[in-house]
Amino acid sequence: MSDAKKPLLEVEGLKVEFTTQDGNVTAVHEASLSIGAGETLAIVGESGSGKSTTAMSVIGLLPGNGRVGAGSIRLDGEELVGASESKMRSIRGRRIGLVPQDPMSNLNPVAKIGTQVAETLLAHGLATKKNIDEKVVATLEAAGLPNAAERAKQYPHEFSGGMRQRALIAIGLACQPELLIADEPTSALDVTVQRTILDQLDEMTREIGTSVLLITHDLGLAAERAQQVVVMHRGRVVEQGPAKQILEDPQHAYTQSLVKAAPSVAMARLAPEDFIDHGDTATDGTVDTIVEFENVTKEFQIRGRREPFKAVDDVSLKVPRGTTVSIVGESGSGKTTTARMLLKAYEPTSGTVRFEGKDVFGLSRAEQREFRQRVQPVFQDPYSSLNQMFTIERIIQEPLDFYKKGTKTERQKRVRELLDHVALPSDMARRYPSELSGGQRQRVAIARALALSPDLIVCDEPVSALDVLVQDQILRLLGDLQKDLGLSYLFISHDLAVVRLISDYVAVMQDGKLVEAATSEEIFTNPRDPYTRKLLASIPGNELKIAS
Repeated sequence: MSDAKKPLLEVEGLKVEFTTQDGNVTAVHEASLSIGAGETLAIVGESGSGKSTTAMSVIGLLPGNGRVGAGSIRLDGEELVGASESKMRSIRGRRIGLVPQDPMSNLNPVAKIGTQVAETLLAHGLATKKNIDEKVVATLEAAGLPNAAERAKQYPHEFSGGMRQRALIAIGLACQPELLIADEPTSALDVTVQRTILDQLDEMTREIGTSVLLITHDLGLAAERAQQVVVMHRGRVVEQGPAKQILEDPQHAYTQSLVKAAPSVAMARLAPEDFIDHGDTATDGTVDTIVEFENVTKEFQIRGRREPFKAVDDVSLKVPRGTTVSIVGESGSGKTTTARMLLKAYEPTSGTVRFEGKDVFGLSRAEQREFRQRVQPVFQDPYSSLNQMFTIERIIQEPLDFYKKGTKTERQKRVRELLDHVALPSDMARRYPSELSGGQRQRVAIARALALSPDLIVCDEPVSALDVLVQDQILRLLGDLQKDLGLSYLFISHDLAVVRLISDYVAVMQDGKLVEAATSEEIFTNPRDPYTRKLLASIPGNELKIAS
């Protein structure tokens, strides 16, 4: 183990370049940082700031058109810049572990989860064929996966997003590396599982001296879990120092903007006085309900299990017109399944889902056609929810074409109007999704959802893949659209700080059941159910003093 006084990782004057059609582009400019043995350092910044590029340089996994143009990267005094590929292969996994961000791109879809963990253990001689099954189960359990022996036999598509992320974490931790690079390791996880994983990382730091290079856009998480924070902007390190000091007293203007944009449960609903009333009221004084779930249950038959799995268990919930109702809970709580029944992706095993008083599964063909236009989804991943082969114009115009809304000229005009609605320039229409940032793609997804002038939008984790500045922009955009267009939202999220900003009402789900439902103010200031209190207590940085 390294001397505790000597840095385990030293990065000095790092310059990273990419070869493009327009010549060389410098993505990282003379970045320097160091991590001591057993220390956690977080790099924070928005998309494109260079934080992930810096981390991938350390482990030698830059894209084919990328290279380290200058600088030094030393692991326990050993220079890694210029090291042979065979040398780097011996270091990856064994001495430097990696937890990448996107579980769908980084897990083999045709290999069982247990097989993928076993490959890492066997490749580095940390298990034998005789004890590999036992080692795999222990590794998955350490990463917080329940029923690990059963889960090891399943494929990635049989896991939820959070479970897939935990499988990646298990692979990254399998060899107990000296340094773990964790690139947004908990962005897909709910707060309680997030805390379990982060506690596991802390335990490794304490027990075996593993250092952690944490890449994150979550400032609360960085301040709570890291000793040091490095802030990057446009490829440069603009501020670094002790984590809590950076959060509580940021010096650089960019760091101040990050802290200001970071959602917090201490905040109130975004500018509530600027938005429409909390629910349209009828002449008789009753609240106009646009959606109602009445005693809804959804069961699934799971391979290898006799009894069906009850994903949603007797849920009753109303969405008042013109409001935002959020459903929160851990992975597997049933929140997304509930939303998908409203979208008619799943049919309830029992109970009724109503839209404006009508059972959505009893609609005539003509009524179904109208329903599909009036209820639109915005999905979690802005990268996979847009057709990469279509221009932005075609993506937004597709619903208009399908329902034959207006002439070709009128549809093209409508696309320009929608781009303006989501604050994108009209020349964006000619581009492709690959030419857009994550935030721009999510704006396109929102524009597409608005194309048919819906009354209700189902938002399934619409900002979880975005950094805090873009997240703040999208949340404010949703609020402005609600005010201007009278929209209702059913908002699905595991991020309670985001839910605090966007919601009028909050429903909390656990193991398929609705455990608590009330106004946002009540949930966050006076939670009644122990599970709700547990969720709130698990939010990273919840007790930290954030600069105003």
